[in-house]
Amino acid sequence: MDVKLIKATNADKAYLLNLRKLTMTEHLQRVGRLYSDKQHLARIEMHYEFAKIIYFKSEKVGTIKYLTHEASTEIMQVQIHPEYQGKGLGKIVINYIINQADKKLVKLSVLKGNPAKKLYESLGFKVIDENEQEWFMQT
Repeated sequence: MDVKLIKATNADKAYLLNLRKLTMTEHLQRVGRLYSDKQHLARIEMHYEFAKIIYFKSEKVGTIKYLTHEASTEIMQVQIHPEYQGKGLGKIVINYIINQADKKLVKLSVLKGNPAKKLYESLGFKVIDENEQEWFMQT
């Protein structure tokens, strides 16, 4: 598949805000988190220098933000536009991150009730902890 990760720029913030609202609002509401646009934008801007836009066949289809630490890689955000979900793009991108981690642990969290948990489990992630709202997973 023709998938590329391109560093996000300030011009991408409007796209990312719309994407986050499309992909996260129902999951956030389910766990009692009601976010304003300002709060969504604050989450987008956190570690923005690590944000990448996911392109498929020259179309923006999502985002991933990950940080590489000495002993692990932390996936902070991964969102695929609803029109492109279920096509294997998330799997391709997460597998890429796992391979780039070069045997280091890869960590992420997922809101309870989010069906993405099944994808993460299929890629070898295991739940290592949880709280009322999230599962914490790692490879």
